[in-house]
Amino acid sequence: MPLPAALLDELLAHACALPGAAFDVKWGGQRVVSIGGKMFLVCGGDALSYKVDDEDFLPLSGLPGARPAPYLARARWIQVSDTEALSPDALRQGIARSRELVLQKLPKAQRAWP
Repeated sequence: MPLPAALLDELLAHACALPGAAFDVKWGGQRVVSIGGKMFLVCGGDALSYKVDDEDFLPLSGLPGARPAPYLARARWIQVSDTEALSPDALRQGIARSRELVLQKLPKAQRAWP
């Protein structure tokens, strides 16, 4: 089943509530959540994309309803468009992990968030 708009909105709100998160709209309507100027979640249409650990990229991107994220796959991002791929709890955990992965790549002076 495609991701319902209400679930996308709830996951976006979850991402925005994480420490240091900043919301923006880019590229003609893509809702983006960033930390330190680096994005960790993109919501557009009926799908969302986020960064995953290198070792999780292939297994997750092969699930039904998930795939490598267009334009971001080389940076190990997946796109989820169906609840068959991951549960809402797994998506929330994935978004939080995406934030952590992006935070780790920021310069030390910008890593003030827990």
